[in-house]
Amino acid sequence: MRSQIVGTGSYVPERVLTNFDFEKLVETSDQWIFDRTGIRERRMAAPGEASSDMAAAASLRALEMAGVKPEDLDLIIVGTISADMPLPSCAAFLQAKLGAVNAVAFDIAAACAGSLYAMAIADRFIVSGQSKRVLVVGVELLTRIMDWTDRNTCVLFGDAAGAMVMAPTDDDDRGLLSTHLHTDGRQAEILYMPGGGSRSPASADTIAAKAHFVKMNGREVYKCAVRNLTSVLGEALAANHCTAGDLDHLITHQANLRILEAVLERFEIPKEKCWLNLQKYGNTSSASLPMSFDEANRAGRFRQGDLIAMMAIGAGMAWGSAMMRW
Repeated sequence: MRSQIVGTGSYVPERVLTNFDFEKLVETSDQWIFDRTGIRERRMAAPGEASSDMAAAASLRALEMAGVKPEDLDLIIVGTISADMPLPSCAAFLQAKLGAVNAVAFDIAAACAGSLYAMAIADRFIVSGQSKRVLVVGVELLTRIMDWTDRNTCVLFGDAAGAMVMAPTDDDDRGLLSTHLHTDGRQAEILYMPGGGSRSPASADTIAAKAHFVKMNGREVYKCAVRNLTSVLGEALAANHCTAGDLDHLITHQANLRILEAVLERFEIPKEKCWLNLQKYGNTSSASLPMSFDEANRAGRFRQGDLIAMMAIGAGMAWGSAMMRW
């Protein structure tokens, strides 16, 4: 038995922030941002809109496609580092909003790799027979943890949610073939938010130091991302005894177009095989992979039997890959 994706959904807020909007906030330009990242615009949540609200909107679309009622879910896993509040979990709020009264619900904090980590965990629950209907969500509301005076970070991120419904299949020719997860905590401080935890509790000093905003060493993150995404995609290909040329699609977390281009070039994968929406949404962290999967799915890109690879990397540093036969 394997797990398979039976429904997908996504959600983005209505408000659009273009690169030209950032020209009024920091020393930058539309061309400067696009040349370095591939981003033209991103979305920003409305006042009062929380992560669980966005997650619920994406989840309902995935459930509708899957033909699954909320009460039929037995597990909800949410990948996020921007939950509604420190506790309880975003997944708990999502469970209540959906009316998924029979589902166990919890969060996974792997930043941009969160939804891929969640999918790997869901797969194990399904294959073990412990779960039959699992909702996997990646959601981030990052615009509220950005320093709007730091052009190195504030121009990169947007708000969004993506969701997948996973279920078992006995079809040996379909489903999730493998997942590979990795973490290197030695790289923690190249992408982190230092304030608000047990090390630096919220105080006047942490607020003055802007410690509650995301900090990033962009050069080191780039090098780490290219190196580890290349490695983990190669790991997935080797584990499934196939080559990059066998892939029909590559669905990936989209942080920076230059990172993706570097990985694609190493494997000689045509860009046309990779669903790209970074230019419209920016880096949406854990929402990026399931949202890209949903867009490609609804566009009719996938055909039965297609080989799909997935990959993501985020703070931690945490990264992973997955291989699926559609």
